[in-house]
Amino acid sequence: GAPRSASAAPRPAELPTVQLMMLFSVFKGNTELPTAVNITWSSINFKTILQWQPKPSGYFYTVEIHGQTSDTKKKCTLTTETECDVTDALRNVKETYTAHILSVQSTGMDNFEEPPFASSEKFTPYNQTVLGKPEIQHYTQDSKLNIVFQDPLTPYMFPNGSFQSIRDIFKHDLEYKLYYWKDQSSGKKDATTKSNTFEISVDNKNNYCFYIQAIIPSRRENRTGQESMVLCTSVGRTILDAVIAIAVITLAIVLSVILCKRKKAKAAREKEPFNGI
Repeated sequence: GAPRSASAAPRPAELPTVQLMMLFSVFKGNTELPTAVNITWSSINFKTILQWQPKPSGYFYTVEIHGQTSDTKKKCTLTTETECDVTDALRNVKETYTAHILSVQSTGMDNFEEPPFASSEKFTPYNQTVLGKPEIQHYTQDSKLNIVFQDPLTPYMFPNGSFQSIRDIFKHDLEYKLYYWKDQSSGKKDATTKSNTFEISVDNKNNYCFYIQAIIPSRRENRTGQESMVLCTSVGRTILDAVIAIAVITLAIVLSVILCKRKKAKAAREKEPFNGI
């Protein structure tokens, strides 16, 4: 992140005030507050949470986000929490940021001096946010396995209020990989697309299972995203279900005919004695 700029040298007229402030701090016996440790960035689809320890006792935290080129942004001012949603401070997703977590007391003359702080690792959302699960919307199978899926959404909005998807941000850097295999088999195949559909030639006598994940091939790390849920086609089961359904219907018809004949025979037998009288 950007280094903190040193204060400009005080003009002669300011010297007495500065000396008084320093004197006050010394007499006050200000003890150094504990600083944050275990600072981590947790980011999925550009929703980014900064987390740290320990829980404060008798002091507060304030988060500052320092970009390489952007102005410093303050978040979660005077919080007693140990996490902070910094998503809206990282809108320039290709910029590299550092977080400073300041340990501060709420009131008093501490505001005149630099509070102790801890720095995070550098974080570049474009390169480091985790790609979330794609949502499979529709799939069919005959001689081809056709799958339609949706891009994960980010927390960032367009001016019209709709959410930007990861495709709106990554554009041509974004790809999706499909992994598919015959049901009850372990041999996986894969295919890649830059669109939101897959069309794969398959054996229409077998059911297939599959999942999808987003990929950013240009990344050095975190290239592959979270896996979608595994879904399986049911073309084989459909045929079996149809056979069973036909058998059940046939049996029902046969039973109906037998019952009907028995009723007629019974009715005929009941009439016979009367005919004989």
